[in-house]
Amino acid sequence: MASRRDANSRAFSARTLSAAVDALPDNRTSVSHAAIAKLANGSQDNTTIATVIALCEALGSVPPAHLLPHESYDDLEALEAFERPSARRVLSLLNGLPESELLNVIADLERRRADLGLAPVPVPKSEADETPPSRRRRRRSKEEAARYAADALEGF
Repeated sequence: MASRRDANSRAFSARTLSAAVDALPDNRTSVSHAAIAKLANGSQDNTTIATVIALCEALGSVPPAHLLPHESYDDLEALEAFERPSARRVLSLLNGLPESELLNVIADLERRRADLGLAPVPVPKSEADETPPSRRRRRRSKEEAARYAADALEGF
């Protein structure tokens, strides 16, 4: 609710979201502000699909996965992109590629976004935590490289 705005450009409260659900055209679902508050704080976790869909529509057509309690579903921009069939096709093509190829594709896409003047996409927190900081390898001098090669060949 905090990431979306109501008609008055304020973050939704349980009451304003309940009113927004009631105001939906062709809506047969009504959700009380108490039920919304319970869903939001996790004390009620078994709601109907119709309620979830009504809440999503009232919140401005957010994908239903955004309302699920999992950190992977917190990235609303990614979920909205996933709604596009072409984006799902890209994900299918990426599935099974080695990590090095995925990183190359990410670098290419970031470069293309910059070329098009689009804003950079922030690195998700989970991805930033996952990649260890890279240390730059020190290059050996010619003498060190020769000594290293000689030492390595000594055992043959």
